[in-house]
Amino acid sequence: MKLKIMLPTHIYLEKEVTKVIGHAPNGSFCLLTRHIDFVSTLIPGLLYFESEEEKGEFHAIDSGALVKCGQEVLISTRRAIGGADIGKLKEKLEQQFHILDEQEKKARVALAKLEMNFIRRFMDFGK
Repeated sequence: MKLKIMLPTHIYLEKEVTKVIGHAPNGSFCLLTRHIDFVSTLIPGLLYFESEEEKGEFHAIDSGALVKCGQEVLISTRRAIGGADIGKLKEKLEQQFHILDEQEKKARVALAKLEMNFIRRFMDFGK
């Protein structure tokens, strides 16, 4: 099967695989080469896949959608972080979450400033 993971800005991964394991809202699933066509939403979690020549790989993905049609598995998600080793993947995720937390804090501060300016101008307008 050909696995293609697509992010909003680019194709994250394209690879020939023999097995794909993912997580849907109603539980886990496993797709093999001869599996029937399949469509599912994905929840944030680990995606695992194997190829004939390599060991399995784990990739952390955000919520998204999966479509298996024939010998092609298409996954569309907002974010994905990869790595064969679970320990390294955990470190990468922690770094990403730290970066996102910092960005969210900056966004909240900027939004609070905008709200305060809006209220001040509205009060001045009323005078």
